[in-house]
Amino acid sequence: MGTTGPLSGLRVLELAGLGSVAMAAMTLADLGADVVRLDRPGGPYPASDDDPVLRGRRHVRVDLKTAEGRAAALDLAASADVLLESLRPGVAERLGVGPEDCLARNPRLVYARVTGWGQDGPLAHLGGHDLNYVALTGVLRAIGRADERPAPPLNVLGFAGGAIFGVVGVLAALREAERSGRGQVVDAAIVDGVGLLAQMVWSFRERGQWTEERESNLFDGHAPFYDTYRCADGEFIAVGAMEPVFYANLLDGLGLAAEDLPAQLDEKGWPVLRARFTEVFAQRTRDEWAAAFDGRDACVTPVLTFSEAAGHPHVAARSGIVTRDGVQQAAPAPRFSRTTTSAAPARAQGSLADVLADWRDR
Repeated sequence: MGTTGPLSGLRVLELAGLGSVAMAAMTLADLGADVVRLDRPGGPYPASDDDPVLRGRRHVRVDLKTAEGRAAALDLAASADVLLESLRPGVAERLGVGPEDCLARNPRLVYARVTGWGQDGPLAHLGGHDLNYVALTGVLRAIGRADERPAPPLNVLGFAGGAIFGVVGVLAALREAERSGRGQVVDAAIVDGVGLLAQMVWSFRERGQWTEERESNLFDGHAPFYDTYRCADGEFIAVGAMEPVFYANLLDGLGLAAEDLPAQLDEKGWPVLRARFTEVFAQRTRDEWAAAFDGRDACVTPVLTFSEAAGHPHVAARSGIVTRDGVQQAAPAPRFSRTTTSAAPARAQGSLADVLADWRDR
């Protein structure tokens, strides 16, 4: 596709799917890979020119249930470096495009399976959604206030657990294939990835520094210096003043004197600290507090909406939210010093013959 990203020249075949696998394909495309997405005729999530998650790749409609569609997929797999799929265990095999079928045509192929439950285990053949996967890891139970139900953390944690570790698995397998000349299957499960994202909590827990009860730990809203506060306009400010220097700057910004308050780490005095912080933050609007702490090293930031985030000076300075063809979306990450990435729009429905000819010629 003529890109200049660090993965330019990498060929990725994506069997259309929902959620994490689509985000993994998007990430590889953002980084410069030539990604071709095979959409199912009449599928639930057809490619769209204005869907940011589907950006950056060509897409063609192929029916894998037909001999012609299966042959086309295998021909593309023969020329690909990576194949991404998210089907339930055994489905790709029944369609004739499983790992054995594809690796027989292309022994160097990295065959990445990005699913919710993974390829084995008692739940592997069942359906699920982001909320279910996060719930099973213990993470969901730990999110929220003590007297409330666990709060669904959007479709962010699960997406990250599957997509990011799917990409990590692909890149690791590609590196190994450079040495061995052999491809392999990558089993990237959301439930595994989310568990790994929570490794810091597991570390605290195993050292006796984390309890199972919500809002009773250092990072879950129990500490008054690591929480959110309502402001005069009903909006919120986020405070993460853990370290002594940040905490001192927090008190200074609030106009409070340390000698008039319980010590920062005196847990018995936290109700007093919380009440005082709550009282002071309620005296000004969110934006007034944001201005008061602007440039002050206190780990205090406004809690923004998505619309507001796009216009925040820091996000804007880094072009963190971009607009392509009138569609607002998050910019590719991470950034590179030499090889530029881009949030290219999805390409219109293409010709299977053109894609096959293009990949065979290289």
